[in-house]
Amino acid sequence: MLVSMASKRFTELVGCDVPIQLAGMGGVGTIELAAAVAHAGGLGMVPISLVRDDQSTLRAARRIHPAIGVNVLVVFLERDVVERVALDARVLEFFYDDPDPTLVAIAHEAGALACWQVGSSDEARRAVDAGCDLIVAQGVEAGGHVRGVTPLVELLPEVRDAVDVPVVAAGGISTRAAVQRALEAGADAVRVGTRFVVANESGAHPEYAAALCAAEGDATILTTAFGVFWPDAPHRVLRSAIDAAGDLAPDAPVAKLGDLDIPRWASLPPSEGVDGRIDAMALYAGTGVREVTRRESAAAIVHDLMG
Repeated sequence: MLVSMASKRFTELVGCDVPIQLAGMGGVGTIELAAAVAHAGGLGMVPISLVRDDQSTLRAARRIHPAIGVNVLVVFLERDVVERVALDARVLEFFYDDPDPTLVAIAHEAGALACWQVGSSDEARRAVDAGCDLIVAQGVEAGGHVRGVTPLVELLPEVRDAVDVPVVAAGGISTRAAVQRALEAGADAVRVGTRFVVANESGAHPEYAAALCAAEGDATILTTAFGVFWPDAPHRVLRSAIDAAGDLAPDAPVAKLGDLDIPRWASLPPSEGVDGRIDAMALYAGTGVREVTRRESAAAIVHDLMG
């Protein structure tokens, strides 16, 4: 059991049993997935877009499994929404902008913990100076949008040396061996995304999940290609998605979600309910995708990762 390898700083702080944090995963994260991870002993996370207009499902889930937090993309910040959601979150995790003490204060005033996901040791120091209770050190191997350029094996010790709060390792972690390496390197916990995209409780389109399970070898690429709605922001996707989107007509929508046309190169990943060329959408994936081979429950994933 890998729990014995980890310090208790993370689990005791956030109120969970095992040192695993679910990535927020905008577009495919669900309340059901976050609750399942929390029920299995980890820290469940939901993207703020999921609870922007209705926090009742988050509130209900936390009454059963309190260790559920909310991920906030600061580049799309709606401060009034953050203030409301903070009241029902165990953790507010901020990402993709300079650490802001006023946002940290919103979390603390609502009784939530404040976390910042960083790509460098300097950003980690600034996050702690802003008052953050914990840090996510995101290596360049991570799927989705990527803040830094440093491999996790180099970034993790740099961040651990720079701050005195719990540090969560993120980027390319999808197996028990990867969890073990991160914990042995000094991480207090790990943050896992890609493997949970294929969980039964995920909101990912079935074709997206199938593409992740079929990926082998060097299947991902760091790019800025899927920049419609979020330009000039590096992100890691399956190489196959770049190839498929490149073959489409420039002005034709790649897919539809209800009445919404999704243009080619949109930053939206394919969720359930999307109809169209799923293979040509933003199929976010970390480098650990080569170890993702099947769909299963979130609980089974947590148990497998922890041994």
